[in-house]
Amino acid sequence: MVLVLDCGSTNLRAAAVNPRGEIVAQASRPNRSLPQPGGKPGWTVWDLEEILRKLSQASREVSSTVGPENVKALILTTWGADGAPVRRDGSLTYHPISWMCPRTKGIASEILKWMDAWDIFRITGYQVISFNTLLRLIWLRRHCPKALEEAYTWLMMPGLLVQRLTGEFHIEPTSGSTMMTMDLKRRDWSSTMLELAGLDAGFFPEWSQPGDVIGYTTEAASRRFMVPRGTPVIVGGHDTQFAILGSCAQAGYLTLSSGTWEILGVRVDAFKPTRIGFENGLIIEADVQPSLWNPQILMMGSAVLEWIREMLFAEIERGDYAAMIKEAEEAPPGANGLFLVPSFVKESGPTRKFKTLGTLLGLTLRTKRGHIYRAALEGLSFQLREAVKILTEATGFKAQGIRVVGGGSKNDLWNRIRADVTGLPISVPVREESTVLGAAMVAFLGIGRYSSLEEAGEAMCPDERTFRPGVNKELYNRLFKRYSEIPVTLESFYERVHEETGQR
Repeated sequence: MVLVLDCGSTNLRAAAVNPRGEIVAQASRPNRSLPQPGGKPGWTVWDLEEILRKLSQASREVSSTVGPENVKALILTTWGADGAPVRRDGSLTYHPISWMCPRTKGIASEILKWMDAWDIFRITGYQVISFNTLLRLIWLRRHCPKALEEAYTWLMMPGLLVQRLTGEFHIEPTSGSTMMTMDLKRRDWSSTMLELAGLDAGFFPEWSQPGDVIGYTTEAASRRFMVPRGTPVIVGGHDTQFAILGSCAQAGYLTLSSGTWEILGVRVDAFKPTRIGFENGLIIEADVQPSLWNPQILMMGSAVLEWIREMLFAEIERGDYAAMIKEAEEAPPGANGLFLVPSFVKESGPTRKFKTLGTLLGLTLRTKRGHIYRAALEGLSFQLREAVKILTEATGFKAQGIRVVGGGSKNDLWNRIRADVTGLPISVPVREESTVLGAAMVAFLGIGRYSSLEEAGEAMCPDERTFRPGVNKELYNRLFKRYSEIPVTLESFYERVHEETGQR
């Protein structure tokens, strides 16, 4: 088996996966960012030692279940954008600043005085977002230069954790592409972008690639994580890229990672930034495989549904959606004329901008909570249709279907509505955990269990269920035309309200 350490910003997990792609055992611990000691109000950082402690607890729990001797490799994925400068001995010269920390918002606005946002996008594939890693490097150069001067190198979160396991320093393109510092077409550093922080490529480790053996667990790490001493540690990286790989989407399919937020992405064989992609908030990251890239769009997701649960279904426990779905199924398609417009995220300039605020239109005295929940599923599906249009126009990709993974893939009613609204088949794997599966595929490749990711996919990818467009397709086509007209009107309305009230 291989041991996957899947580290999210809200949950830390260890999972043992066998060569058939089955999770044999797993354990998790909660994760959170913390107020920075001695920092200003609102500043948040990660406690690396706390993360390691929780990961090791989860690892020991899993390893004791499957037997340490059966763990043949270890691989690690994390969220993107966050990292820290380190000394040669691996100790930090500054805390890992959290992507939730607001300290770089001013720099996000300022950087556009130095470079045009379109030029940044053409080089890096990234929009200017307040938590971009480059902005934190600039912030450290200004406010804590000693942290960079004392540092041997900079490591992203996967690198920080792997260094504690092996003593080795590394960085790989999937995490590097979340930094806004790469010439993404070349999959190498951009001197133009690094100069903005007074840095050059020599400050960073040599590139490694997912699937490489970066090192072997030290004796201390082996004891702490309960794995055999010298266990190979395989290069992992950014969880989004591994989720796209582990979705096992067939040729011609987009991948939708559906959770609190939704990420619609695709694997393409060329880096081709376009104006339509730039203007509609597309970002592009490096795929797990060196010859591929991942254009993607971020949207509001099941956070909308969770808000409805809290407001209207308070008696239902978190995560128990069966009663909500039942009431929504009793409501007719179109929810009796009720429209819910979720906040559609659009990158525009230095900070994240919402195309509209969330809006409910068409409430009557006959409206029930099931209508509202159904309208939310339909509104999120209309939003998906918009995203499909943007992604396909920006990339030239001809979508033949959508592969849905994550928590939102478990809702059959939502999947049927997605199929009817988009006019595309929706496929759902019968086993979840696409990030873990993608990482396990790469780990088995790294230790030679499989000779290619294609071979690993054939052996490990799960069966699927498919939802095809049905009798409501034409109705949703008509409703989508009405839905598409709403945001333009509402945006101007909200802008006037904001001007008059000074409130947002």
